[in-house]
This record gives sequence, structure tokens and C-alpha cells, in this order.
Amino acid sequence: MVANRRGWIGWLVGGGAAASLASFAYPVLRFVIPPKVSEAPVNEVTAGKATDLLVNSARMIRFGSRPVLLIRISDSEYRAFDGMCTHLNCTVQYHQEGRQIWCACHNGFYDLNGKVVSGPPPRALAQYEVHLRGEDVIITKRS
Repeated sequence: MVANRRGWIGWLVGGGAAASLASFAYPVLRFVIPPKVSEAPVNEVTAGKATDLLVNSARMIRFGSRPVLLIRISDSEYRAFDGMCTHLNCTVQYHQEGRQIWCACHNGFYDLNGKVVSGPPPRALAQYEVHLRGEDVIITKRS
């Protein structure tokens, strides 16, 4: 009978300690790992006026929570790509001299179609559609 009381008290003390630890750990975990906040879906963004961007230059545009690299190839041709490298999510840049997209983190290069030219990126950049609506440059997600 003494062994049963000791076992019962051990379970009671152990359960109380576990409950106390859980009550301390839960708020800490909620702070360290915040809940995901869903953002409103964005299907298109106005990137500015057509005259704002010179030929053979680029600009980073916010597309919801993602950066998008808008490149003006010629007077009438624009291209837009996901602004995050497919290797380690570093921000990419446009190199005017080589007419390539470059990731500075590990020296990865993409061509103007978003395909990997060299370096460690495992896949091509996601491409967005670019349209002119009057004087405005509109970027939309590909369907």
C-alpha cells in the first residue's frame, strides 16, 4: 500500500511539474513562432508609368509581400520576375552590362527569360506578366 501511495504522489508531482512547464513554454513558443497572418491576395500591381523606367534598366516592385524585379528590355518590351533567388531566397539584381539577373549571395546568374545560366540556383525564376494600360505598367500573376 505504501508503494501505491508513493507512485500516486510521484504521478501527482510529475504531472504538476509538467503542467507548470507547459504553462511557461506555451507563451514563449507563441512569441518565438508567431501565427501566420494571411494577407489579402494580390493579383495585379501598378508598377508606375511607362516613362519612369529607362531601356535596359530595372526596378524592384512590391507584389503583396514579395519583391518583383521589373526589367525594361526595349521601348515596348517589359519582363517581370520573382525578386527572390531560388537558391536561398536572396534578393536578385539586374546587371545592365551583361543583361542578366544576378544573385549576389552565391554568384548565381539568370538570363532574361528567368532561366538559370550559372551558379547554384536549382530552378528558374517565376515570371509575371507585364501589360501596358494607357501610361501605366501593370504586373499580374501568371495563371
